[in-house]
Amino acid sequence: MTRVENPHAGQGAVLLDIGADVGAVVVYTPAGLLGAEIEVCPAGRRDAPPVDGQDWWLGEWRAHGHAHDTAPAWPHVAVLSRPTPGGPRPAAVFPGLRAGSYELWLRPGQPTALTVSVSGGGVTQVDWPGGQAA
Repeated sequence: MTRVENPHAGQGAVLLDIGADVGAVVVYTPAGLLGAEIEVCPAGRRDAPPVDGQDWWLGEWRAHGHAHDTAPAWPHVAVLSRPTPGGPRPAAVFPGLRAGSYELWLRPGQPTALTVSVSGGGVTQVDWPGGQAA
């Protein structure tokens, strides 16, 4: 049996509950990454085993592996087509990260592609390497 992690993902707006020391990241990607999953962890902690993110990730994520992948996973989101004032764009949205620096990479286990800084109450918008300008 195939397990669908979130069958409703991408079917509506993303709510960003930001403020105080919590911000968000929007990563714009090339269209070729639609459906890909991007993982995140605090900068410098990627080589450690994933741990529940209560000190840096807001939400229901808990360290786990996928049925198709036995390796433990860091929090991850899918690249989906998102509405923007300029029309739909492929993007990954990390809606609740505490202020700090984070590494992002393609799941499973690709090299770190970029490092972003999150500010409390702000939304960091970045382009995936090889992507177009935000």
